[in-house]
Amino acid sequence: MLVVAEDQQGGDCSAMKCGNVSISFPFWLTGEVTGRSCGFPPYQDFDVTCLDNTSLVLRSSIPFHKAFKILNISYEEHSLYAVDLGKLDVLQACDSCQAPVYNTSVKLNRLFMIAPVNLNLILYNCTEEAVAAARLDRELVQTRLRCRNEWEVLIRVGVPHDATGNYAGYALEGCDAIVVPVLGSSGEMNASNYKQLISEGFLLTWNPPTQPTLLPRKFTRRIIF
Repeated sequence: MLVVAEDQQGGDCSAMKCGNVSISFPFWLTGEVTGRSCGFPPYQDFDVTCLDNTSLVLRSSIPFHKAFKILNISYEEHSLYAVDLGKLDVLQACDSCQAPVYNTSVKLNRLFMIAPVNLNLILYNCTEEAVAAARLDRELVQTRLRCRNEWEVLIRVGVPHDATGNYAGYALEGCDAIVVPVLGSSGEMNASNYKQLISEGFLLTWNPPTQPTLLPRKFTRRIIF
């Protein structure tokens, strides 16, 4: 019989970085091999992954869906810049249109909010008949993307942020719509620059969890026969 003492509490993340992004409370890492957390305590909504030691990724609230790449974090302002990786896939591969695509806000965990300073870009997947009617709307830009070999993708930008998520006024008959926040940090909001707008990301804020009283390290005893 062998008795092994195991430390179940992760180490301090204050000096850790993933690429150029520093990782500190309330964010924490999960080791791919050990499964142990880095940081105390492990708040579920703030768990992140470091991919290839270069990209810090915040998980999606929807299992098995592409998450958010974190570009920068301001711990003082409780905000971060992020890119919706799932929307990049839609732009890069039409096969992504076969899978369900959600509004960015739906994929956020409960403590994260889209900052009102963002505007929105709307992707429309439209039938050919709907595209013909939509051409009359000068605010729409037609792309070269096609979904399921039947649907064409149109873009609208500059839609004001709505905290309630009500964008019914921008619906188009014969089209499925997906709302994506964009910040447009590089300049003018132009629908023709939709790829760059999505790649530059958007601004998120978060409500910090209550800092608990730190407890001593806990050990468990595992008995191996």
